[in-house]
Amino acid sequence: MFKFIHAADIHLDSPLHGLERYEGAPVAEIRGATRRAFDNLIDLAVDEEVAFVLLAGDLYDGDWKDYNTGLYFVERMGRLREAGIPVFVIAGNHDAASQITKHLRLPDNVKMFATRRPERVVLDDLDVVIHGQGFASRAVTEDLSEAYPQGDPRFFNIGLLHTCLDGKPGHELYAPCSVDGLRSKGYQYWALGHVHKREVVSRDPWIVFPGNSQGRHIREAGAKGCTLISVDHGEICEVVHHDLDVLRWTLCEVAANDSETVDDLYEQVRDALLQALDAAGGRPVAVRMVLRGACSFHSKIQAEREQWTQEYRALANGLGGAGIWLEKVSHETQPAIAFDSVLGRDDALGGLLCAIQNMELDRTALQSLADELSALRQKLPAEILGGEDSYDPTDAETVKDALEAVKELLVERLLSTTYGS
Repeated sequence: MFKFIHAADIHLDSPLHGLERYEGAPVAEIRGATRRAFDNLIDLAVDEEVAFVLLAGDLYDGDWKDYNTGLYFVERMGRLREAGIPVFVIAGNHDAASQITKHLRLPDNVKMFATRRPERVVLDDLDVVIHGQGFASRAVTEDLSEAYPQGDPRFFNIGLLHTCLDGKPGHELYAPCSVDGLRSKGYQYWALGHVHKREVVSRDPWIVFPGNSQGRHIREAGAKGCTLISVDHGEICEVVHHDLDVLRWTLCEVAANDSETVDDLYEQVRDALLQALDAAGGRPVAVRMVLRGACSFHSKIQAEREQWTQEYRALANGLGGAGIWLEKVSHETQPAIAFDSVLGRDDALGGLLCAIQNMELDRTALQSLADELSALRQKLPAEILGGEDSYDPTDAETVKDALEAVKELLVERLLSTTYGS
């Protein structure tokens, strides 16, 4: 019996987006998160006494500014070498962008697979053969798996491949292939990389995306880690996910329609934050809070968004534990008043509401208004203009979205004034 680890998309020294601009965020801890997650991977390999480790691409995060990232990786590989653990690596699209990577000498326990054609490595003591091919360039659009050889029936066959498979939302269409195509090779395990969300694609044979080892922004929420596989007499007997992440990203959605007052909503937010902190298992948590639903206090929280955002941030800072930070608060509530019937009224109020609801700007008008806001753009802070949730008032679509928000606010205010809500 032997065990091995399958990990992918480490993205060493990749920055974590969306936290550093907030007061009180642990900047040093955030910047070192991908390394500490990789340290957890090394610890797991040693503790479990695995026979080998597979890294299915995107070990790095593009070209390095200096050798520090590579030196860190070499040092960690040295620790595995001391433990007698070999490591098998393929280059992914981000690795292919690095020039320094191509000239870095790795310890002799690390095997980097070829990029021109599939290569195989036989581990005679385990009756295992590993097949793999890395990316020669950043954008590989052909099906690399087609050239992989048929599995050798004398061995336990593993395919190491960086691929989007048949296409995944949010990921480039790199090295596409099909599940049927992978099955036809006769391998017992396909160790895939590139998709950052863990997924067991198939169990016969096992085709697995382990996900990335550390979430880097809110689109990579939830537990992140690697997969530990146990093999006995040539058969896989256990496939287990192990968390490696040191900071957890969480999306919390709060139903504002369950609250009668802003104080009730505050308590709901508090409960959601506590649940996120508890679910993180002792890790710091970065939360995006989304408030949704129709409520009677819609106009109040919309008019005082910044105040309530700071109230919730202060609440998060005071909860203690491993630490919790609000990456963003999205106020997506609606007025509690049903105004469909009012729109059909044959009077001044009905006519005004209809006019507001039907107000539109054509493309030319939108662009003209956006151009007028160019001076505003120059005054905005850099952190608003960049990052995951950048804001550009000179973009026509941004102006259109703002118009919709203004229309909603006007309608809600008119109805609130008329009906006393």
